[in-house]
Amino acid sequence: MTKFTTADVPDLSGRTAIVTGANGGLGLETARALAGAGARVVFAVRNAEKGRAAADSIPGETEVRTIDLASLDSVRAFAAGWQGPIDLLINNAAVAVPELRRTADGFELQFGTNHLGPFALTNLLLCNVTDRVVTVASQAERLGRIDFDDPNDERHPYERSTAYNRSKLANLLFTAELQRRLAAAGSTVLAEAAHPGFLATGIYSDSGRRTQILVRLLAQKPDAGALPVLYAAVADLPGNSFAGPSHLGHMRGAPELIGRSTAAQDPQLAARLWSLSEQLTGTTFPL
Repeated sequence: MTKFTTADVPDLSGRTAIVTGANGGLGLETARALAGAGARVVFAVRNAEKGRAAADSIPGETEVRTIDLASLDSVRAFAAGWQGPIDLLINNAAVAVPELRRTADGFELQFGTNHLGPFALTNLLLCNVTDRVVTVASQAERLGRIDFDDPNDERHPYERSTAYNRSKLANLLFTAELQRRLAAAGSTVLAEAAHPGFLATGIYSDSGRRTQILVRLLAQKPDAGALPVLYAAVADLPGNSFAGPSHLGHMRGAPELIGRSTAAQDPQLAARLWSLSEQLTGTTFPL
């Protein structure tokens, strides 16, 4: 366990961070801490009006740019419009939906938004990244399984938690393979992952009564959940680290490095998912 707090975020003056889904919850608190440390923070959000309202609510240098991670055209447009270095790319945005929905490109919405969109965005921006890529994952990955014959639920019945767990396992496999490729290319950029714990955020707004009761009783606030993300972004860590809270089964508390499932540590599974993701998104590792 560490004693890491936002006070331990170093001076980030002159540095640029992109935070996807920064218009509320975990993303907003992550952006708040980075901007408070002097970084220029780009709110990469689907709704520009909500993004501007969120950016105006915090002190520091901010900018709002639109992106819809459920649309590869939108991801490509965001990347094409980017110029200059990116010190930190924080892949934070995620969805959890009760019914089967699809992205603009026909992917199951959770797999598409939580994994394929960030996968494409990272590859398209990677030549600009100078320090770290942090992807927000979850311990839900421990229950995840990727069916390579049906990754988008085209033949099997849809189940919300199954789809979410799959996308979070994909986040960790992506981080592992990204770090392997960065190291092999001689890059000093690090790929890290973070589990924010059990958070009281809007992602549970349409969950059942039992889940909402658990949220009220046990969940921590987004500013506490941002600590593992910030720890992964600025602490002295090896690549492919997984940061999460230190208490209550890694659901609450100060950040520390935590373990992951056997599947999330499988290099062959990570390489296979990378190849599938390249095929589905039409993007490749650029270094």
